[in-house]
Amino acid sequence: MRSRADLLPADTPPVPKVPVWARPRGLVLHDADAAYLAGAALNCLDNLVRQDFSWAGAWRQRLALQSAAAAVNLTGRREDESALRDAHFLRGMGDDPGPSGHLLMAWRRLASRTTHCDEASVRPVAEQHLDLTWDDALAEVVANAGDMMVSSRPAPTLAAEIAAAVYRARPDAELLGFWLADMLLAQKLKWPIPVPLLMGQVTSAVFTSGENRKRIRPGGEGWGKAVFLAYATAAAQACDLGIELSHRTARLTEVAPKLRAKGSGDVIKLLLTDDAVPGSWSSPKLSARGARRLFDRLSELGAVRELSGRPTFRLYGL
Repeated sequence: MRSRADLLPADTPPVPKVPVWARPRGLVLHDADAAYLAGAALNCLDNLVRQDFSWAGAWRQRLALQSAAAAVNLTGRREDESALRDAHFLRGMGDDPGPSGHLLMAWRRLASRTTHCDEASVRPVAEQHLDLTWDDALAEVVANAGDMMVSSRPAPTLAAEIAAAVYRARPDAELLGFWLADMLLAQKLKWPIPVPLLMGQVTSAVFTSGENRKRIRPGGEGWGKAVFLAYATAAAQACDLGIELSHRTARLTEVAPKLRAKGSGDVIKLLLTDDAVPGSWSSPKLSARGARRLFDRLSELGAVRELSGRPTFRLYGL
């Protein structure tokens, strides 16, 4: 087990920030302009990913939560980020997470492991979490992804194309198309673990067109430009979140030497690797009561936030 000093390096490089000129503002008329913004923003995000910050796990999982909430909204359900977080972290062992909970598990899975665009990796997500029946049409799209990867086309273009291909093959699998887009983007950019990005922008203005602001479907008119702008916006927001978490981690670094409870190093590791930790968490080194006292202490010191807003069944995170 690494020590708290190992988990919390005292001196870390600054987190890249997407400059104002690379953030979409107002109406972007041309595909080339949108592609330029996406490239500039994703370059900053690429620099962040390659730094492998200590808080990267929590960062990815918080982005996964945002993506899942957008996916839930798209399906017409009402759970927001807070409700999804509650359902995931407070459900009993073996309990069915429900349709919305499964969507969160799909994006948490994307954000937590190295994945490959092959049937062995994608089919379980489609069947177990997205409630899709696997068929030859989806299998063919996934099989063709390997050919897409060896092309010289930019990563956001390939992401747009894989999502469109899924939608053409199976309109009911639109969510899987967004999921695959981020996975293919990560593979093309050689990121060790994907970063949830595209789904979180699905309800934003970049995916609407016309006077009635109709949502642009994958492969429809304006889809490519919309994906470029969505990645530019998502990359900027992801970098902003990284900056926020780096500040919170810095505070955790300051207070770590003051923690005397056995098992506090395990708690710190969990805070750095996941979106939230239940206040009742326990381990062989730390009882549930000890954990509650530890979280109270961390809250008093401004090192963690209580995320649920409740007096009981609390959740804590950076």
